Amino acid sequence: MRDELDTMGPVDYLVVEFPEARVPSEVLSRLVDLVDQGIVRILDLAFVRKEADGSVIGLEVADLDGDGELDVRVLEGAASGLVGRDDMDEAGAVIEPGRAAAIVLYENLWAIPFASALRRAGAGLVASGRIPVAALLDSLDAVEAATPADA
Repeated sequence: MRDELDTMGPVDYLVVEFPEARVPSEVLSRLVDLVDQGIVRILDLAFVRKEADGSVIGLEVADLDGDGELDVRVLEGAASGLVGRDDMDEAGAVIEPGRAAAIVLYENLWAIPFASALRRAGAGLVASGRIPVAALLDSLDAVEAATPADA
């Protein structure tokens, strides 16, 4: 277990809601690019749709982008079962009826050397978070507005 821990990067998840209950092909190709570049490893990928009555159903990886071609080849092996039914229900609770969501569980491969060095040094992660881009831009605008013009 210790050897495996030393060769893993931080693991994150995303729940991304899509209008019209389909995933644009550009989104899938950008995800594949991140994998191909060795930036992330997809540990699990699941899709759900919230029905008008509020029920949540899992979607098969098939023609996710509605282009008439099966997307299974692109995402083959991405469904590991780590994302369970409870996770799908939680994702469904935050999306609007009639929409779909992708649940992506991924390892940050780019961070493995840094994370390994931290573990070897006895360091431990004590907090983590994510700042939405819109909130960051709003904060930067507020700082700029508060800065005197002659500073």
